[in-house]
Amino acid sequence: MKQLISSLFISAASVMSLSAQQTQKPILYGHNWMAITGKPLAATAGAMTFQKGGNAVDAACAMLAATCTMWDTLSWGGETQALIYNPVTKKVIAINAMGVAPTGATVEFFKNKGYNFPPEYGPLAATTPGTPGGLIYMLINYGTLSLEEVLAPAMQMAAGYPIEAQAANTIEHGKEQIKQWPYSKKVLLTHLGEKREAPEAGEIFVQQDLLKTLSQMVEAERKALKQGKSRKEALMAAYDRFYTGDIAREFVRGSKEQGGLITMEDLKNWRPIEEEPLTVNYKGIDVYKLKQWTQGPVMLQALNILENFDLKAMGYNSTKYIHTLYQAMNLAFADRDFYYGDPYSKPIEPMKGLLSKDYAKQRAGLIHYDKNNPDIGPGNPYPFEGRVNPYIKLLKSRGYELDTTKRNFAPAHDMTNYTPESVYLERLWLGTTSIEAADKDGWVVSVTPSGGWLPACIAGNTGIGMSQRMQSFVLDSTINPFNVLAPGKRPRVTLSPSMALKGGKPFLSFAVQGGDTQDQNLLQFFLNVTEFGMNVQQATEAANFNTNQLWLSLGGTKTADRMPKPGQILLDDHTTEATRDELKKMGYTLSFGARTSGPINAIYFDWKHGSFWGGSSNHGEDYGIGW
Repeated sequence: MKQLISSLFISAASVMSLSAQQTQKPILYGHNWMAITGKPLAATAGAMTFQKGGNAVDAACAMLAATCTMWDTLSWGGETQALIYNPVTKKVIAINAMGVAPTGATVEFFKNKGYNFPPEYGPLAATTPGTPGGLIYMLINYGTLSLEEVLAPAMQMAAGYPIEAQAANTIEHGKEQIKQWPYSKKVLLTHLGEKREAPEAGEIFVQQDLLKTLSQMVEAERKALKQGKSRKEALMAAYDRFYTGDIAREFVRGSKEQGGLITMEDLKNWRPIEEEPLTVNYKGIDVYKLKQWTQGPVMLQALNILENFDLKAMGYNSTKYIHTLYQAMNLAFADRDFYYGDPYSKPIEPMKGLLSKDYAKQRAGLIHYDKNNPDIGPGNPYPFEGRVNPYIKLLKSRGYELDTTKRNFAPAHDMTNYTPESVYLERLWLGTTSIEAADKDGWVVSVTPSGGWLPACIAGNTGIGMSQRMQSFVLDSTINPFNVLAPGKRPRVTLSPSMALKGGKPFLSFAVQGGDTQDQNLLQFFLNVTEFGMNVQQATEAANFNTNQLWLSLGGTKTADRMPKPGQILLDDHTTEATRDELKKMGYTLSFGARTSGPINAIYFDWKHGSFWGGSSNHGEDYGIGW
């Protein structure tokens, strides 16, 4: 008991010290606008767009286009999803620009190839591209500039920009996979046959095929405007050229040549969707997330559970705090793993029950105060929305009495020993980025785009890397009956932008990259601000921890590659010895890292002074500019 009290005292003292100490990176301050994203050049693209007179939506789209052109975190064939605060309606809306499984992508197709999950890479990993359509939809409905103005920085970059070391080295690292795909090899391996076949850091990297594709879209817009058509009609002309015109034909041809399944009908039938976001109130703050086709509701469920505890009294990153959050996250992730899926395909997910405060209170009662519970499984939310659970027999048959000795998969990003070049950091930083933008008129945008990351398969001569998001489907309904692969269906993805309102006004806009860790890290960021009084930069730099007691959304094609590892926890290197010892006694298996979170980007709204405070993590390449 004395040891526990000691660790709690140390944790409480450390947060007081943290709230007073200098951060490694300064807070960004702005009065007119704020632009933050995963790449310095892309943040500059946002700043350029604001300087043209664009609003936060225009700037977010320009940053999206620029990051897609820089490859290592995503590319143009991937997926986009956003939360937008509209100052006119004073409401938060959601944009669903997730691609769908193509024609021929069936459970039987992949099982016949020996897969337990769809593949991680290549043409068979691809859903239909969503980013071009999502970008254009946001411009049509909420932006002010033309597509040509918004794409100008990305087009300049496609014509040639000095490639960053991280992207260049990732290409070199994945070159053997890249060589499997002729169009990827042509674009990405600029020194084919030499010892180093990827571009060198700082080399002017030229993407003529992508430049042509973007130019074709802008050309369609220009032509429509010359014909006297409206801004919306001109933007739709660019949209149609991508999804039904010559760009679509080349994309489909190139995909099929390499064994892909996407058809012209798949592209024609796909559309971005504007949605009502999901929301819960946490101690007077309204927190918004995308629907259950993402993992976003995990954070909402966890907040509902944690509202039953006095977190502040526990102390920042004390043993009790870490344990309580770990258990709450596991309860929420168990529900995610079984109940989340595409809301536009049957069966329909029980979200009203899952987000019920009474359900959360019931779940909170399952937390053991003295040990980790390795057998946490999904709950039964149906009674909390007045329905009978149709999956009771399935849940009982699984019993969540899985043999824990067989849950032996440790994700590649979670190893005991770390170096700056480790697989952990590589996995942590790759595959997704985040975008935050706000302006003086009140528009706020939070985006977590992804897909088509390196090593990517490029579709024909389009210069567009295809998505790898099909791997987030399951092929076995006993794992998740809501997320079983089917043509035309969206996978349940990890991508999870966030927004919070207080008193009806924007309070925080925040997002992070990092697969299944996204909502773990965003939850802790949010609590750092709301419970422990950290400013936005301190909260992005603060030490987090991660659980692996969940089914992985990304990874290998075998069931063993994805299964949970109960009690596995990733802690910051500076975790005290007392806390380490206490967690071990509670049944945790510990591993450590210098970085325990993907780069978090965030904006805090200071209504007292009428300013924006921007925060961007002190690692990775994330960067922001304010004015």
